[in-house]
Amino acid sequence: PAAAAVEPAAPMAYESKSPYADVALTLPEALKGQPDLHAALYAEEVRTLRQFVEGAQGERTEAGFDDDRPPYEKTITVTAAAETDRLLSLKRIDFDFSGGAHPNTLRNGLLWSKADKKRLGFDDIFAGGDRTTLDRALCAAINTAKKARSPNTPPVTLTGSDWSCPRAAETPFVLTPGSVPGKAAGVTFLIGPYQVGPYSDGAYEIALPLSVFRSLLNPAWADQFGGELVRSGDVTPTN
Repeated sequence: PAAAAVEPAAPMAYESKSPYADVALTLPEALKGQPDLHAALYAEEVRTLRQFVEGAQGERTEAGFDDDRPPYEKTITVTAAAETDRLLSLKRIDFDFSGGAHPNTLRNGLLWSKADKKRLGFDDIFAGGDRTTLDRALCAAINTAKKARSPNTPPVTLTGSDWSCPRAAETPFVLTPGSVPGKAAGVTFLIGPYQVGPYSDGAYEIALPLSVFRSLLNPAWADQFGGELVRSGDVTPTN
């Protein structure tokens, strides 16, 4: 019998340069084991980048194209945050410079069920109940991080007016590995600039250990967690 046709794997990267915008995508090796997610994510991100180029061309053409101005820039980098027997957690960093006072960087998380071949959200992992303890723990860790960066900065609260602590359920997150291979020992919340302070303070990545949220875990996923974090609190990359 004739061999069945095999679909080629999606690329691991994409790049395009033009006078209007330079764009690039980088995907992690961990996606090779999840071809359904790999193909879908590559298609989504490339579509996003192409739309950015089209928008840049339209905007700069309408404003009167200036050869002296550098092209706009958008770079999407996806990395593997953690992997367990049944879950793959990815961190997505979207760097965007469109000629403003400063570039913007957005951080998001993507959680994938390997067996079910579908994306999961906060409510899938955290079954419900009173999340106040988790919200307060996140807020306390944010204030500790803010104090370390800017000793004179005022603290933020869950009900602040100018800036406030985000609710855990409304904040992007990734799973975080620890002392037990193949298990998630905690969760890292991804908090962008402007959310809890001025842009100059930068973004925050706040890791909370399993002990803070163990009681909130959905029993269906509880066995994917275990061990201790190597670091907790502010784990924002410095480079």
